[in-house]
Amino acid sequence: MIDTIDGAEITGVILAGGRGSRMGGADKGLQNFNGVPLALHTLLRLSPQVGEVMIIANRNLAAYESFGVPVWPDAGGMGDFSGPLAGFITGLERCETPYMMTVPCDSPLFSEDMVPRLAEALARDNADFAVVAAPEEDGQLWAQPVFCLMRTSLLESLAVFTTGGGRKIDAWTAQHKTVLVPFNLPGDDPRAFFNANTLAELHQLEALRP
Repeated sequence: MIDTIDGAEITGVILAGGRGSRMGGADKGLQNFNGVPLALHTLLRLSPQVGEVMIIANRNLAAYESFGVPVWPDAGGMGDFSGPLAGFITGLERCETPYMMTVPCDSPLFSEDMVPRLAEALARDNADFAVVAAPEEDGQLWAQPVFCLMRTSLLESLAVFTTGGGRKIDAWTAQHKTVLVPFNLPGDDPRAFFNANTLAELHQLEALRP
C-alpha cells in the first residue's frame, strides 16, 4: 500500500461538453467568471494540483485550444451530448497517467487542495475512486461525483457500464471501492463546490470573491 499519490501521476480532466441548457444554450465553459472564461479559471486552479490537464468540449474547440492544453470532444461525438460519463470515457482513453481527476467547468471555487486530499484518501483506502463530499445548503454532506479521482485502469469497466445503458456516475462508482472525502473541515469554504447552472448563479458566485 502506498502512502499517497504524487500529483504528477494524475491527469486533470475539465468537463466542458455540456449543452448549457439552463444557460440558454450558452457554452458554459466560455462564460466569464470575474473576467476569465470559466474553463480557463478552472484550468488555472487545477493545474498546480496535477501533472497534466485536458479539456473535454463539444463546441468552440478552437477557443478552448487557445488555453494551451489538449482539447477533445467527448465519446458521444460532435453534437451528441450523453452526459458526464461520455467525458469520463474520452479522458480515460486519452490519459497517459495511472490516475485521472475529473472536474466540471462550472464550479470555479473548488478547493485548491482538493486533489492531494483525494489522492491521500485513495491511497490510504486502496480504493478505485475518491469522491468529494461537500456540504449542501442544509448542512448535510453530499457526494459530488463529478469531482472524482479514479484509476485509469477502470476504462474497460466504464465501457461495459455505458454499453449496457448506464449513465449515472454514482451507479458506476458503486460497482467499485469508493471513498468519500469530506470537505467540511475547519477552514474549508462551504461554497467551494457550488456550481453555476444559470447566468444568475454564475453572478452569485462572482460576488463571493473579490
